[in-house]
Amino acid sequence: MAVPDPMAADLAAAAWFKSTYSSGNTDNCVEVAFIDALIAVRDSKHPHGPVLLFTGGEWEAFLHGVADREFDQPAGP
Repeated sequence: MAVPDPMAADLAAAAWFKSTYSSGNTDNCVEVAFIDALIAVRDSKHPHGPVLLFTGGEWEAFLHGVADREFDQPAGP
């Protein structure tokens, strides 16, 4: 299977959404869009700023890491 070309992603046609866990009263969220075979992620406070692009496999690995709590910070002293 060929790896999608991130330079070919059409961000103008992206339908961005926030998690249903995001509060409607805050803009401290990330937004996600599915563009062809890529997943795009951006900061909701800067919708015209940089976008991170991931393949489906990278996105799936990230979601598994979140579910397994791999990114949790250790408790403070």
